[in-house]
Amino acid sequence: MTYKNYIKGSAALVLLILFAFRLPERKIRVYLIGDSTISIKQTTAYPETGWGMPFVNFFDAGVQIENRAQNGRSTKTFVAENRWQPVVDSLQKGDYVFIQFGHNDEVPTKASYTPIGDYRNYLIKFISETKSKGGNPVLITPVSRRKFDANGTALDTHQEYAAMVRNIAGEQHVPLIDLDQKSIALLQKLGVENSKMLFNQLQPGEHPNYPEGKIDDTHFNELGAREMAQLVLKEIHVLNLDLVNHIVKPVVKK
Repeated sequence: MTYKNYIKGSAALVLLILFAFRLPERKIRVYLIGDSTISIKQTTAYPETGWGMPFVNFFDAGVQIENRAQNGRSTKTFVAENRWQPVVDSLQKGDYVFIQFGHNDEVPTKASYTPIGDYRNYLIKFISETKSKGGNPVLITPVSRRKFDANGTALDTHQEYAAMVRNIAGEQHVPLIDLDQKSIALLQKLGVENSKMLFNQLQPGEHPNYPEGKIDDTHFNELGAREMAQLVLKEIHVLNLDLVNHIVKPVVKK
């Protein structure tokens, strides 16, 4: 073997080794931060389901969903309990942070209450710190509670706080998923009675976790969580986020 051929062979061998042992491409991480309408539930709470739970099934192996949402949290308590900083510390360029708060911020009787001005400041904090790490913030208006007037019209249950999210999205040039309006439209389409099928509503003795029954117009069951997650997914398509390229395509049966 000539020296020239030896060099060529060695180079080819090195390339083969590098190809065989190359590091896998890094997954895009999608962090979900918010409250109980998104969070992962304990089995003792089933059939209550956060929409972040079925959301993980919509994407291929190139995406990793990090559901950091927690029951009962507001923008204020999410920061105060040091739940936000670990997200910032983990963020890398190209990652996403989906931000949905409001249910617990807006209730004055709760310890999690966050006045509207502070709510604004916390949302801007999430946005600016996400961008500082090269991440992509996405604002989501709080998903609607189930509430109808006497005429059967689905009501907006997050008026001031949802409006603030919309305003900030425009000011900060951040993608917006208006889950408030989309979920209201879905509830209106289903109507007063059929919309109950989306929520954690149970008759006494229907489920062992709720022997006395449950009437809940805020938290979803499995079906409701799936419906809300699909609303979010549809808006990802509308916004044409890079995540669209990683959405699992349905198998077409021949």
